[in-house]
Formats: sequence, structure tokens, C-alpha cells
Amino acid sequence: MRGICKKLACVLLVSLAPSLVLAGPVNINTANAETLAMELTGVGPALAAAIVADREANGEFPSPEALARVRGIGNHVLEANEGNILVSAPEAEESG
Repeated sequence: MRGICKKLACVLLVSLAPSLVLAGPVNINTANAETLAMELTGVGPALAAAIVADREANGEFPSPEALARVRGIGNHVLEANEGNILVSAPEAEESG
């Protein structure tokens, strides 16, 4: 029984590994609805579509907190995604 559990845990880890590697900060001003739903905790397809629709109607989000202007986005979603929301491209590190 113990060996089966270890094998099952390994299979689950291997199957989840690609999604863990792809997860990371998402730019809410450029990402499509599918990416937003996949990358943001608490954001499903309908809410992701609402984010894109709001962005198209009202322009880019100046800050992660500005997502709150979308109906259905509250403090809980913002807190769950703290550090995972970008509003611009990350600055390139200067090589010296």
C-alpha cells in the first residue's frame, strides 16, 4: 500500500510540474482571458472575460488594485494574487 501511495504521489507531481513551471506574474494589460483565468487565483473564465472587456472599454489598469473596478474582483482576489499581477513589462536588469 505504501509503495502505491508513493507512485501515485510521483505521478501527480510529474503531471502538475508543467503548470507549476508556467505559473508566474501575469500582465493584466496584455494577457488574454484564457491566460488570466489560468494564472490568477479566484479568477475563472467569466471573470477573466470581464477583465478583458473592462480593459478594452476603459483602457489599461494603472495598478493591480485598479482591477477592483471590475465587478467580482474584491480584496480577496487581490490579496490572493499579490505579487502575481503586473501592469507593465518587468524592467530588464542592466548588465554591468
